[in-house]
Amino acid sequence: MALNLVEHMLSGSGTRERRLVTRVALSLANQAKALRDEDISSLLVGLRRLDLACELQARVKQATNCAILYHHTVILPTYLTHYLQTLQHVHRIHFMLAALQDCAVQLEGCCHLATPDQLVNEFKEEMYGYIKELVLDKVCQEVETELRLSTHSHLQLDSRNPFQTSIRDLSPLLALEPFCLLSSTLISVKDYVEQYLESTFYALTVVAPHDWRTYEEMRNLAASKYNLFTVPSFLPSHTLDQGVDVLEIMRNIHVFVCHYLYNLNQQFFIEAASNNKHLNTVTIKHIANSIRTHGAGIINTTVNFTYQFLRRKFHVFSQFLYDEQIKSRLLKDRQLWREAKANQEHFPYESAEKFNRSIRKLGVTPEGLSYLDQFRGLISHIGEGDTPIILLCDKLRKNVLGNAMGFVRLVRSGGLHCSSNAARFIPDLQDVASLEQLCRDAHTSPQTLTAAENLDAVINNLTRNFHQDTDYFKLLVDVFAPALQDKKNSHLKNFYLIIPPMTINFVESSLTAKDNMNKKNKSRAAFTDDGFAMGVAYLLKVLDQNAAFDSLHWWSGVRRRFIKEREKGFSTWNMSVPRDMQEEVMRVEQQRQLCSSGDDKLQQTLALTMSRLQQYQQEFELMYLSLSSARVFFRGDWASSSSSSSSGDSQKSDTQSIGSDCSGKEKPLNKSIETTSVGSENDNGSNSGLQSAVKEGEALYVQHVDFINKEDTRH
Repeated sequence: MALNLVEHMLSGSGTRERRLVTRVALSLANQAKALRDEDISSLLVGLRRLDLACELQARVKQATNCAILYHHTVILPTYLTHYLQTLQHVHRIHFMLAALQDCAVQLEGCCHLATPDQLVNEFKEEMYGYIKELVLDKVCQEVETELRLSTHSHLQLDSRNPFQTSIRDLSPLLALEPFCLLSSTLISVKDYVEQYLESTFYALTVVAPHDWRTYEEMRNLAASKYNLFTVPSFLPSHTLDQGVDVLEIMRNIHVFVCHYLYNLNQQFFIEAASNNKHLNTVTIKHIANSIRTHGAGIINTTVNFTYQFLRRKFHVFSQFLYDEQIKSRLLKDRQLWREAKANQEHFPYESAEKFNRSIRKLGVTPEGLSYLDQFRGLISHIGEGDTPIILLCDKLRKNVLGNAMGFVRLVRSGGLHCSSNAARFIPDLQDVASLEQLCRDAHTSPQTLTAAENLDAVINNLTRNFHQDTDYFKLLVDVFAPALQDKKNSHLKNFYLIIPPMTINFVESSLTAKDNMNKKNKSRAAFTDDGFAMGVAYLLKVLDQNAAFDSLHWWSGVRRRFIKEREKGFSTWNMSVPRDMQEEVMRVEQQRQLCSSGDDKLQQTLALTMSRLQQYQQEFELMYLSLSSARVFFRGDWASSSSSSSSGDSQKSDTQSIGSDCSGKEKPLNKSIETTSVGSENDNGSNSGLQSAVKEGEALYVQHVDFINKEDTRH
């Protein structure tokens, strides 16, 4: 019976109970002397082997229990640092984290705390801190550093030759499966690095919006090199190379016009001076970005701010011309011009030059600027504050009237640029189908119909902004013209007579600024300042003195002056050059006969003098072209009349200005020209009116130079 029970127990699974019953049955059989001693011994050996086979898994688990690591966690930092440095067999980190699971089993049996999970969580946080500090954070830093070095490889960085300096390949770490920490937390190295790069790129782009392109390149490089895909920042459009925000300019327009110079042809503002190694610029693209961010409503707000600014500064302008010393000088020049009209066709150059010199007797600023310098700055740089003439010193030259008008033009162009960019996705602006009506015909859902209504409203707004025809220059002219042309402001009617000496003053200042560009100390250096031309054109229109200024034939007189002096060979040269240079020219004139004897130094001196004279002549021509282009914005019929008249004059002597052909009566070719919105046609980057005027002026200038060269050859 006992042997049958043993046989029955051994025929099943080797559980602990079956093995126990087998041993008991063998003991009973042994007491009954049913088996021999040798058989009993062999059966016991077999049972011991069966116990070993059945308990193998439990014995292995007990032998490999790593709960002791809880008391030796100091080895974990060394272990992780080793694999991070070598980057070999990094998959074994999974084994170490699996061993830490044994500690959790032991910790779950603690009884001295309220809950066993408290001790497990503290141990988990400690292990996660090691992994984060020694693996995750260091991998993030190395990946970011590698991306930066690769993105800025065009700079002069340290040598990264792989044959000289080993390059660490972090791909094995990034390709690891997520770590399992204590069976409850998954840690993915790749996801952690992606989140780190996303937050870093976003934060740095917000701090330095002008570096957005760099971080986009790093984002693309991370995807191609490490297979790390980050979510785009989706920052507002104003962070993409925004530059100076138009709202900041508008709120501080008196500061802006003081520190920036305007370029008429390319439509941009450049900072006059800076403590940094670079100068800020404001272009149409920057204005378009601001309008896209804040909306098209800031255009009208900008014009309103400009109007309020000009209203305050016209008081300073009137105050200067009302000064007795200035007014008496202008009245004297007016009487002189009335008497000289019978003998000569153009305003005397000597009178303008004398005005420019005599004004310095009224006093100069500590920087050597006369009141005419300051008044010229008032036209291109409107002063801040209402100050008497004797105290205007620095204030008149710091802010810009012409720059204010240039800023209005730039904002208008930025609005058109923004509207065109937004409307380029509409196939036909002239025939825009109503999506709402199409949805009604298709019997779509109410939600779709609402979306169609919103889209139609957006498209209609884009179309209206694109076709908006507002001449802001005309508004700023009409709002000031009645008051400034009133009889009580009769002292302003002689403003056109101060333009000739101001042009001489401007040419001298411009040449000095351009010469400073080549000097080490670039204080007061500049290569453009078209705010003066814009300011003169605006004032001539506001004061209705275009015809009066054209009657002076000033540009014709300047050209004839240069041609006359070149023909005489410096015999009576008395142009607007520094006094020390005039003395040098007179000395060269007395010794020019000695040049033929082979004295190289005298020949070089004469060549430099000729070069300086040509620079003055070229600067006058550039001033004429800039003023002619600026006047296009304030008088639509001027370009047409000048085109027809300048062609005939250029065949004669090519010395009369376009302004001389517009003197006296001004008869527009078409009445519609007077009412056409000049700003809407000319305020974009490629306005046809400005280009035509510039081309005509350039052609006139080329013909004028050819004439001078022929005269030089003849003499």
